[in-house]
Amino acid sequence: PQLLHKYSKVYFLNEHYTPSELSTIRSDYIYSKERQQRILTKVLPYLENMLKVAETDKIPFKILSAYRSFDEQTSVKSGYKVIYGAGTSNQFSADQGYSEHQLGTTIDFTTPDVGESFSNFESTGTYLWLVNNAYKYGFILSYPKQNSYYQFEPWHWRFVGVDLAYRLHREGKYFYDLDQRIIDNYLLVLFD
Repeated sequence: PQLLHKYSKVYFLNEHYTPSELSTIRSDYIYSKERQQRILTKVLPYLENMLKVAETDKIPFKILSAYRSFDEQTSVKSGYKVIYGAGTSNQFSADQGYSEHQLGTTIDFTTPDVGESFSNFESTGTYLWLVNNAYKYGFILSYPKQNSYYQFEPWHWRFVGVDLAYRLHREGKYFYDLDQRIIDNYLLVLFD
């Protein structure tokens, strides 16, 4: 059930939560070759299908970040606090236990040109392609403009299953707009 919970400042994943099975994402999809990226094994085929179609469409995708453990998120957040201060870092980075990355179902995308800064990712063809196609593979934009959790993050996409992603796209809604009871109805078809 945790795979479809609203974690951003709502539900909490403790330090002992680790996805049941993680798989390594192919290195040719990874932005930084020095670091392996992993994702929930059941999500990997959906991600690979999406990336193959994007390749065919000549869309330059790279994965900057995927699964992060509780401890990794602690480290990421601490680094942001040092650089930006606690107040500013809370606008764009989840505390440990509240990060969708700990689920193993979330990806931060970039392009070779944008790199690690994410600056201008919103204006890339890659972002536009995601908006128009990611739902077909079960991925949704977690933090759209004017969301009440974090600043707009056009690079941050979460797998919620094809059925729920299609519904959200069709209705013009976002994951955090829906009542948790409605979202829970999609647990049975998450990997169908």
